[in-house]
Amino acid sequence: MAQAPFGHSAWPGDSNRGDRVLDPVLSPKNVVGWGQRRVLTSSELRDTVTALQGPLTTELPNWLVAARAAESKKAKDLLVLDLREVTSFTDYFVICTSANPRQGQAIADEIGRQLKELGELPISAEGYDSAEWILLDYGDFLVHILSGAARSYYDLERLWRHAKTVNLESPR
Repeated sequence: MAQAPFGHSAWPGDSNRGDRVLDPVLSPKNVVGWGQRRVLTSSELRDTVTALQGPLTTELPNWLVAARAAESKKAKDLLVLDLREVTSFTDYFVICTSANPRQGQAIADEIGRQLKELGELPISAEGYDSAEWILLDYGDFLVHILSGAARSYYDLERLWRHAKTVNLESPR
């Protein structure tokens, strides 16, 4: 018996038989008899989803890109606070400590570079020259790069203690 065209369960006139089903996305090897099932491998499933939706994206949220950029410049005590249930002016704080002003500027530069590649520019940036407390405002999230002394003095974690701490190992 010949196979039906894509999307048809059988040739015209054979609608009651339905003994062969050919899916437009799956290859003919995936055609099974009526009532049978075939389990797809993970690569076959990925290929099917890609054919239907386009490539799978692993796009990270911008606040996580900023956190990873800070990590890449050896920022210490990296912390992300989820403020969505606490305040309305921003969603996340990315807080980290720099060992010295030059490192703080390098962290800010790397965050800016990586986010600029994604088309994200800061609304404002403050404190870059002195680098005691560099604040980068991206709207949905704020990046705080503090010296060790400023971090302990201002203690943002205590001020925003009602915010949830985001686990950076599995952030979503």
